[in-house]
Amino acid sequence: MIRTIFAFLFVFIFLIISLPIQLVLWLIGKKNPMAQKKASLAIVSWAFNVVIFISGIKRTVIGEENVPKDSAVLYVGNHRSIFDIVLAYPRVPGITGFIAKKEILKVPSLSTWMVFMDCLFLDRSDIKKGLEMILSAIDKVKNGISIFIYPEGTRNKTSEPLLDFHKGSFKIAQKSGCPIIPVVINHSRDILENHMPFIHSTHVVIEYCKPILMSDLSKEDQKNIDLYVKKVMEETYLKNESL
Repeated sequence: MIRTIFAFLFVFIFLIISLPIQLVLWLIGKKNPMAQKKASLAIVSWAFNVVIFISGIKRTVIGEENVPKDSAVLYVGNHRSIFDIVLAYPRVPGITGFIAKKEILKVPSLSTWMVFMDCLFLDRSDIKKGLEMILSAIDKVKNGISIFIYPEGTRNKTSEPLLDFHKGSFKIAQKSGCPIIPVVINHSRDILENHMPFIHSTHVVIEYCKPILMSDLSKEDQKNIDLYVKKVMEETYLKNESL
């Protein structure tokens, strides 16, 4: 219980005391947007690492060398826990925006950080707005900003390794030509979801699979890129489940 109290208390305090920091960053962003983005990445990554430390989480990271350091990519992750973003975000090497549900915009301070970090917000009830969001993501990738997406669309609460992927998630890579980096996390549900509402010390495994380029795939695999990437991730998830 003590880990849970400290972790949530830290998050609450961070969101409060970061309000004046956000004001400073907003002013910086008026003249130097990239400085704002880099500072936001550093500050939020630090906060997430503190949460990881307080929660007693140990990470084994595999294949991090597969992530290009000099170009934007589309990260494709499996999603089993609210801790998935906390685990993955501090390790991105460059400016990266997550695609999140629009409801997060209602959370004060947190939503501001997400806007600063080029996150995009998906309205699942409006197809037109969903398309506009994908187009915005394509534009960001073309301008050097990576995007992190969970193509399952929601947290996987089943015993299956992965839920079905939404094919539209891959339009970002198809239209921008950026590499796809599958990111597979094992055991993240053991941190919180498997024994709500308490955080437990957990060992998680994060593997960055080899980059997938649309141009290297057959026409059939390009057409069914969602199935192709899902197969890669399922194999990786099953391989690492015993670690």
